[in-house]
Amino acid sequence: MAANLSTAEPMERRRNGMAAPALAERVIDPEVEEKPKRRRFTAEYKQRILKKAEALTGTGQIGAMLRREGLYSTHLTTWRRQRARGELAGLTPAKRGRKATYDPAAETIAQLTLENARLKAKLERAETIIEVQKKVSAMLEIPLKTLEADGRDS
Repeated sequence: MAANLSTAEPMERRRNGMAAPALAERVIDPEVEEKPKRRRFTAEYKQRILKKAEALTGTGQIGAMLRREGLYSTHLTTWRRQRARGELAGLTPAKRGRKATYDPAAETIAQLTLENARLKAKLERAETIIEVQKKVSAMLEIPLKTLEADGRDS
């Protein structure tokens, strides 16, 4: 029975000079491979690569430099755009994942809103008490001091 050359595994084994093992001899490796890390480039490195790319003038020189550095042409495109927008800080790698939602101004606004609501409720209670006192003094015919005599405004 001839080996099935249409699958990737036998082709890979042929390239490496290894014979394909029988199905019974195949052992599945239980080891979980580590997830590859995302590459992060510093702003200085990005600027240095951009300067190198601008200095190169010959055909294929930029491609050769990218291969030596292990970069893609899209890296250059993205970095050039960031530099054109004046984002020196934008050339530094951004922290990935969810952004912090803490906003000190929002916390202050929330505290002041609560205090404002509390003071409004307190003022409303005080005005209700004053209205009741006025009605009681009117019913008992007790004269109230006038506000003008006390030097207060309403």
